[in-house]
Amino acid sequence: MKWQKQGLIFSPANGPAWTKTHSQVPTPLVGDEFIRIYYSSRPQANLSLTTFVDLDIHNPEKVLRINEDPILPLGKVGNFDEHGIMPSCAVTAGKTVMLYYSGWSRGVSVPYTNATGLALSEDGGETFSKLSDGPILARGRHDPYSATSPCVLKQDDMWHMWYCSGTGWLDINGKLEHTYDIKHATSSDGLEWSTSGDVAIGQRTNYEALTRPFVIKRADGFHMWFCYRGSHNFRDGDDAYRIGYAFSDDLQNWQRDDDRAGITPSDEGWDSKMLAYPGVAKVKDRTLMFYNGNGFGVDGFGYATLVECA
Repeated sequence: MKWQKQGLIFSPANGPAWTKTHSQVPTPLVGDEFIRIYYSSRPQANLSLTTFVDLDIHNPEKVLRINEDPILPLGKVGNFDEHGIMPSCAVTAGKTVMLYYSGWSRGVSVPYTNATGLALSEDGGETFSKLSDGPILARGRHDPYSATSPCVLKQDDMWHMWYCSGTGWLDINGKLEHTYDIKHATSSDGLEWSTSGDVAIGQRTNYEALTRPFVIKRADGFHMWFCYRGSHNFRDGDDAYRIGYAFSDDLQNWQRDDDRAGITPSDEGWDSKMLAYPGVAKVKDRTLMFYNGNGFGVDGFGYATLVECA
């Protein structure tokens, strides 16, 4: 694999007035004339909301439209998404756009708890309504800590989800840090999901955290990009997020090979310390990756073009 970076294309400074910091977790939805990127921004510390920007399908560096308002309200008091909504995967099913998102709420014994929600749009991804006040995937027997950041792909008559499953909390220099691996779930309709505890991409050490998987199908099989970090100095330090890669020919068994990810930090600039939250899309005759750089997307998001797939 080899990606050619195209640079930073959108920053929170270009967004609506309420988007004070971050354009995080870029989530592509490909239309006929534009690429819609859902992203999360922060109107204040410890609070996140989701909106979108439309990019020219022929030249993604050109912004066609900036949506002014959040597309979903925060959850009610006590709901799983009371303090944050972050997009993860947008899927078109007939006339419906299904937006799978990560919802989070502040914790007491741990900094936060999170789960996966679903919102539906009947107008091409302009406006959304939550499927329910509760999550479609949450902590349970197979996921005792968290279940979030999903990628969803329909293959034949089966829906597949790869998601971030919490594996624990570690005390690192007096601060609790979350760790997670990537697990697999299935569904017959994209709404009701069954989990088995099957790990798609496991941790290499107990200190590793893997999240935001994104899977696409190509002629030779299925390709997954995700991001991974350590637990010690990962806020733009030596343990910061990098983009990893895995391959499968059956959607069940994955071979991790991060050396094939094809993208590494730049020598300087907005993505020189961190690469995070890849969102991959096939756009006409190209394959594009939208991603965040330093500070978990504090500068915004950019994109890269796949120029070699081997």
